[in-house]
Amino acid sequence: MAGLLSEAARKEALADLAGWSEAAGGKALTRTFTFRDFNEAFGFMARAALAAEKSDHHPDWRNVYRTVEVSLSTHDSGGVTERDVALARVMNKIAGQFGA
Repeated sequence: MAGLLSEAARKEALADLAGWSEAAGGKALTRTFTFRDFNEAFGFMARAALAAEKSDHHPDWRNVYRTVEVSLSTHDSGGVTERDVALARVMNKIAGQFGA
């Protein structure tokens, strides 16, 4: 089980995670990605899904047309861990390939 990040560590991580914020009393990181169209949103999700599967850490997410709402939390730890921060970084990098 991964260790929970302290409030200070979450704030420090968020300072380097463009577009992400805390939700649910510090229990998750959230971001809404907006793409040009559904095709780009779905392409992002496909690439992010491969990265999530590789790291065995899966997001809670929702897609409506060109937006993808993401929530990252390490459920078995009960909040935000370094695994969530790492996946958020990967998702930002993938989204940047689409200009989001």
